[in-house]
Amino acid sequence: MTVTKQSVIGDVLDYNVDTAEFFFAIGMHCLGCPASRGETIEEACAVHGTDADELVAKINEFLAAKAAGKN
Repeated sequence: MTVTKQSVIGDVLDYNVDTAEFFFAIGMHCLGCPASRGETIEEACAVHGTDADELVAKINEFLAAKAAGKN
C-alpha cells in the first residue's frame, strides 16, 4: 500500500494497525471514532495543525521497512 494525503485513515489502519502510532503522535487519539476513520490524512492534519506530506512520508517509510522485514 502506498499512502497519500487522500488516503482514508480507516483504510490505512486496516492495512496495518501499527500505523496508529503516527496518528497518536499528531494528537489524533480517537481512532475508533467512525468520523476519524473516515477522514483523509490531509483532513486530519488540517484539524490537528500537522504537515500532511511529512506524516505521509513517515507512514510510507514505516510500511516500506515492514515490507522489507526491517521492523
